[in-house]
Amino acid sequence: MNKLSKGVLFSGGVVLGLTVLATMGLADDASAPLSGAAAVSGAAADAAAATPPAPPPHLDTGHTAWMLSSVALVLLMTIPGLALFYAGMVRKKNILATMMQSFVITCLVTVIWFILGYSLAFHGDSPYVGDLSAFFLQDLVGVDQATTVTKILWGPGADANGGAIPESVNMMFQMTFAIITPALITGAFADRMKFSALCLFMTLWSIIVYSTVAHWVWSPNGWLGAQMGVLDYAGGTVVHINSGVAGLVGCLIMGKRKGFGQENFAPANLAYTVIGASLLWVGWFGFNAGSALTSDGRAGMAMTVTQIATGTASLAWMFAEWIVKGKPSALGAASGAVAGLVAITPASGYVGPIGSFVIGIAAGVICFWSTTSLKSMLKYDDSLDAFGVHAVGGAAGAILTGVFALKEITGGPSGWIEGNFSQVITQIEGVVIVIVFDVIASYIIYKVVDMIVGLRVSEEVEVEGLDINLHGEVIH
Repeated sequence: MNKLSKGVLFSGGVVLGLTVLATMGLADDASAPLSGAAAVSGAAADAAAATPPAPPPHLDTGHTAWMLSSVALVLLMTIPGLALFYAGMVRKKNILATMMQSFVITCLVTVIWFILGYSLAFHGDSPYVGDLSAFFLQDLVGVDQATTVTKILWGPGADANGGAIPESVNMMFQMTFAIITPALITGAFADRMKFSALCLFMTLWSIIVYSTVAHWVWSPNGWLGAQMGVLDYAGGTVVHINSGVAGLVGCLIMGKRKGFGQENFAPANLAYTVIGASLLWVGWFGFNAGSALTSDGRAGMAMTVTQIATGTASLAWMFAEWIVKGKPSALGAASGAVAGLVAITPASGYVGPIGSFVIGIAAGVICFWSTTSLKSMLKYDDSLDAFGVHAVGGAAGAILTGVFALKEITGGPSGWIEGNFSQVITQIEGVVIVIVFDVIASYIIYKVVDMIVGLRVSEEVEVEGLDINLHGEVIH
């Protein structure tokens, strides 16, 4: 049995593989008047009886409608947003293969998330790893189609006797995050990974790395978020640092593209890239504002700071490039916008407009430096700057969240700007923990995949192009 067959079989095997408390008050039927302590007790009982009980959590149609829209917006970020953004930056012979990676990862992670990914990320009492109580989404069975209420509600209102959303909607929203994260990784090793290796690696990485880090940060009792107090509103650690670091590990293991630094690697179609970046920008409103899980003032502020940071970062990158290289480029403006989106992601539900403005400036300048000077100094071939934009921008945004978080917005911890420097330390600890885990786990997964099917295409395939050799198609 050849390596490809083994990889397909192995990947297929992996993929297929509240008690209600009630209290009752006792009524006193005695007709004689009460006196002393008994009278006070009776008055208290009457007052309690006159107070209506708090309403149980209920499905809020307004919140649900916004979250359904957010699901569509975030899915739009991967297909076609990221697919176009990445495809425009590769050479013509690899455009279809690059778009295919984002499309197939969308399909693959959909199935993985349905079977066990969601359960591992959001179910279970352990702060470190989830369980299989929602295996094959079994907890979502039991929808009352007549009232459109599921047996499990999710969101802030579910714990505050207010309006909530169905867990099925939360599951779908979180699925779109699980989809785009591994898709972002592909930018680091574009032009050189086998398709069979890609499918196998993304299957294992999504289960072992993504679901674990998502559980640490976003599970109600997660180690990093609930216990340590790391602030990550929409995925600075879970999505961006996670994907960028995994991408760097991959490009280092696979080595540089043939001809890197010697041949012309100019993008084939920057129009695709600008269109893709624009779709990412629009979709990101679902990504950040949707992470409120409600349609309220916090969601509105998350949307506001996302727009400010993104526009600011794009300008910061553009002016930095203009000063250093003499001309502002369309690729630079688009990359700067994505850098701003990345950096504001962890901070979007915690900072105000001024904080987002500073984060945008920092993201544009820092990510421009990391994708030019840093990459040149360390001489690694991060093809489409997945590490330079997502890992570096995500880390900068996560740490700056600890600086600019406002108690008025968070409803809890504040940042250094309000005198709480310890939050900066907490943010740095969270960043370091995710990086260390990601490096170790990703390295092991790459090596396992390499032993099973091999990671890199042959030199001949790389020279001729992935489109014709891996998929039997070409773009005209």
